[in-house]
Amino acid sequence: MLKHIGLAHNPKREEITSLADEIAAALEGWGAQVYRCETGDTPSMNRVATQVELLIAIGGDGSTLRAVRAAAPHGVPVLTVNMGRLGFLSEIQPEEWREQLPRLLNGEYRVEERLMITASAFREGKLLGAREALNEIVISHGTLARVVRLETRIDNTPLTTYACDGLIVSTPTGSTAYALAAGGPVMPPVLRTMALVPIAPHLSLEKPIVLADTSVVEVRVNTDHQAILTADGQDEVSLQNGDRVTVKASTNVARFARIRPASYFFATLIPRLSAC
Repeated sequence: MLKHIGLAHNPKREEITSLADEIAAALEGWGAQVYRCETGDTPSMNRVATQVELLIAIGGDGSTLRAVRAAAPHGVPVLTVNMGRLGFLSEIQPEEWREQLPRLLNGEYRVEERLMITASAFREGKLLGAREALNEIVISHGTLARVVRLETRIDNTPLTTYACDGLIVSTPTGSTAYALAAGGPVMPPVLRTMALVPIAPHLSLEKPIVLADTSVVEVRVNTDHQAILTADGQDEVSLQNGDRVTVKASTNVARFARIRPASYFFATLIPRLSAC
């Protein structure tokens, strides 16, 4: 039986905080020790992730992404109670938690592993910053709506130079997020693959490309204005002309606590897409 449970919630909505209070009280009543944190407080989430066997995130997909990045280095599975709009990453709905959480405490769940990716940005050989993502890494123009030219290599072999608004390197989990909006393929989330998806390409390669998880993507930025690198739409690094970015599979793996069958992704795919 699980005894140490992390509970992370988005504090910006009163109904989420109220639900977190209810769940925390119930977990303690069932004999678990609860460690509370907020999804916007990264140091607190990192600290909680070192103390627990399971991390429950209450919120939308954004809260789940933050929880996963905190939990993954410690091998802690994440379960999300969906309080967002789509909830592609969520496992249970708010009305289900009283029925489903006791099952998890008793170990009646499976762990689903998903690929994460890491990006490193360099300027004149010096590291600018490194970011991890569960959904995607995006290299794009900054505040000015002007194309950037992204000289792209795969495994040190030249591919093409994209003239575009940006380039997405997506995981299978992220294939239903930004990459889908940009015309990328939907991939089963447990695959070990990456997809290159250009954003609004102009007179350059426009088709997405699926890569093995062993591939290393290298992008050199050519621009006369600012560009940016973003991870999961939440963490960014400022880029300028000549900067180089490498993207590859992370050594960390996202782990989700699942109580539904693996077919649940496809069973809910069309209804969720229809709700967009």
